[in-house]
Amino acid sequence: MANHKSSLKRIRQTEKRRLHNRYYAKTMRNAVRKLRATTDKAAATEMFPSVQKILDKLAKRNIIHKNKASNLKSKLSAYIKKLS
Repeated sequence: MANHKSSLKRIRQTEKRRLHNRYYAKTMRNAVRKLRATTDKAAATEMFPSVQKILDKLAKRNIIHKNKASNLKSKLSAYIKKLS
C-alpha cells in the first residue's frame, strides 16, 4: 500500500477515472451493438448520428483511440449502406 499522501490521492483519482471511463466505453459498445442489430435501414440511419457523436466524444477525450472511432464509424456506415 502507498505511504505518501500524493500517491494515496493518485490511487483515488485513478479509480474514479477508471469507473468513469468504463461507464462511457460500455455505453458506446452497447450503442454500436444496438445499431448493428438493427435490420431496418430507416431506423439505422436515424440512430447513426447519435452513435457517431458518442464515438467522436470518446475519441476526443482519449477514452478510445481516434483510429478506433474512425474504424467503427466507417464499418457502421458501410453496414447501413448495405441494408436494403
